[in-house]
Amino acid sequence: MKESFELKAVFNASPTEIYDAWLDGEKHGHMTGGEAHCSDKEGGKFSVSDGYIWGINLELHRPDKIVQSWRTSEFETEEEDSRLELQFGEKDGGTELTLIHSNIPEGQTQYLQGWVDHYFTPMKEYFG
Repeated sequence: MKESFELKAVFNASPTEIYDAWLDGEKHGHMTGGEAHCSDKEGGKFSVSDGYIWGINLELHRPDKIVQSWRTSEFETEEEDSRLELQFGEKDGGTELTLIHSNIPEGQTQYLQGWVDHYFTPMKEYFG
């Protein structure tokens, strides 16, 4: 059975600032501390975390939602991409980011903590 989870966090930035940083390679790299190549176009490819993660932008609805195909070097070649959905909503003068990660290969539950350690924690610092 495929794995899935949902995470939420509030950041001290507008939805537009977070949305734009996610899709800008330089800002994404500064935000997470790893090399990133991103696209702000639907159908555009991305590679982040020094090439460990890659995929395609499936849906872009600025500044409310990003949907991406997503995989890592830990996926077997025959496994289909997982799906990452990011929703950005205003909350308490900042942004509540809801991250929904689904269609993850069975047993690969490490990504839940990976999002916290490699994204949410450094993003809190990046956005102050």
